[in-house]
Amino acid sequence: MFRLLGYPSVSCDGIRRRDLLRASSLAMLGSMVKMLAATAASDSSLQTPQRRRRVKSLILIDLFGGPSHLDMFDPKPAAPEEIRGEFSSIPTVLPGIRISEHLPNLAKRLDQTCLIRTVSHRYNSHNPYAVMTGFTGGQDNIDYFAKPTNHPSIPSVCQYFGIGRGEELPGYVMLPAYPGYSQGLRRAGPYGGYLGPNYDPLFSSCEPTWNTKEGKVSFYDSDHRPLGEPTLPKIDAGLTLDALNLRRSLVTQLDQAAQRMDTLVATHKIATKRNEAFDLLTSAKAREAFDLSREAPQIRDRYGRDLFGQSVLLARRLVENGVTFVTVHTEAAQGNGHWDTHSNNFKMLKNILLPFLDAAVSALLDDLRQRGLFEETLVIVQGDMGRSPRVNKNAGRDHWPQCGFCLLFGAGIRPGLVYGQSDKSGAYPTDFPVSPGDLAATVYHLVGIDPEAMVPDQANRPVAISHGGSVIHGILA
Repeated sequence: MFRLLGYPSVSCDGIRRRDLLRASSLAMLGSMVKMLAATAASDSSLQTPQRRRRVKSLILIDLFGGPSHLDMFDPKPAAPEEIRGEFSSIPTVLPGIRISEHLPNLAKRLDQTCLIRTVSHRYNSHNPYAVMTGFTGGQDNIDYFAKPTNHPSIPSVCQYFGIGRGEELPGYVMLPAYPGYSQGLRRAGPYGGYLGPNYDPLFSSCEPTWNTKEGKVSFYDSDHRPLGEPTLPKIDAGLTLDALNLRRSLVTQLDQAAQRMDTLVATHKIATKRNEAFDLLTSAKAREAFDLSREAPQIRDRYGRDLFGQSVLLARRLVENGVTFVTVHTEAAQGNGHWDTHSNNFKMLKNILLPFLDAAVSALLDDLRQRGLFEETLVIVQGDMGRSPRVNKNAGRDHWPQCGFCLLFGAGIRPGLVYGQSDKSGAYPTDFPVSPGDLAATVYHLVGIDPEAMVPDQANRPVAISHGGSVIHGILA
């Protein structure tokens, strides 16, 4: 069977014409990208001076749906029960700082992190658009789904300016699948947008199984956990490497005919992206980097034997092998795996979501230190919004973008810092509010790009990459 980010399609020889077309257009669908250096170099007016680069790699763990800050990193133990919720808080290694009782491993490591408790914006939407771009002016009727006019993601902008070019491996990878995978849609956020599909990430694929029952379950089921691991598009017994190279030859012949109909520039771009897709599928280094069986069983156990724990482990493997930007997006399986806890908030957090986060992020922090990657890798953990201060009648919390959290550690980050404070109900920041644009500006600063730089939109108009955000100097080492 030959599968490229879609659903399986098999014939007697292991591949159908549709699969060949998928292979030849993989990058055009946002599945394979590297930066075309000539694209950025062609417009010198939009180049930005290279600055001191403090971050070699970035791992973003995007908690899709809106994690409850009150039940995680900003508890209010003195508040009334309808605000405080069902969980107790525990002390951390930082004097006077408490977090949820269900994050014991992170409580012991909080002195190695920076915790922002005042992420605030107005984009009340379930996609990673603000998280991935720093832009918070989107509207669901316009920006919910990915489209070419979207603002580009932070890694896409970095690649445009020459940071994160892939060689044997792509420079920008998203795990375990594209946002919206479980619902058959593509959410806005991770793409190159008006910079073009050359700056889209490589999306891995996944085929989750379940720890309990099979089939569709309640959106708020607190026992149904997705298992499995992200993978490259597969080459197995149905399609050998020799057969794939034969298809490359056939596609080359089709290109020769296409050149008589298309412009040279268009044909060159398509051929370049297609060749990158073929190179990835036949790359021994890529297959080795994505092979989680090379990890010791005890390491895999520490991260958690579920789809998202293994995705975080794979993120470490990828940066270790030279990938610059890796995002783990926690919405790639039907059933649970999301943080949109309008109902059953406390059981979902207690049984599935907080144990996953506590184990995987703690393991990643330790692993980066042990492998000498901590001082060159920036890790960011955040979601699209926080949750409402008041618990609703369904034992859930509703959308609340006015206040949320972000956890950072690694390269360039000041450890042992709690930045910002929310009010007594966790509804609004009382000091140091932080926007997604501020976080974007800080990332650009750390990777060596001028946060005030601009890129061209589809009409060649300059657009600020930080969308009005400013570097958060107070959290920098």
